[in-house]
Amino acid sequence: MKYVTIVVRSLLGLMFFVLGLNHFLKFFAQPMPEGLPPDALAYTKLLGDSGIMDVVKVLELVGGLLLLVGKFVPLGLTLLMPVIVNILLYEIFLVHKPGVAVALTAMGVFLIVSYRSTFGPFFTKP
Repeated sequence: MKYVTIVVRSLLGLMFFVLGLNHFLKFFAQPMPEGLPPDALAYTKLLGDSGIMDVVKVLELVGGLLLLVGKFVPLGLTLLMPVIVNILLYEIFLVHKPGVAVALTAMGVFLIVSYRSTFGPFFTKP
């Protein structure tokens, strides 16, 4: 189980680190997907034009780096899980077909369970 956790942590961290870095350095093109509903296009444009996407990409960079390094993994997950949930909600409610976000969510939940000793107190009564 330890090796599975390391692989999932590394894959999730690598993906978010590379995509966050790509937002600022543009080392590979990310074209807008074709056939998006108008609401999804408007939302995507709003995030880009408002500068919110810059903040999200910084969170992705930091969270991904923390997962890759293996230090402060719970902090990295705490930064990345809201981003993952937003991607999932975007795909479900605006695009109307879940895609990669389902896998991201599964990986995030798996890591939360793997680090349950850290996250356990969140699920107990005071």
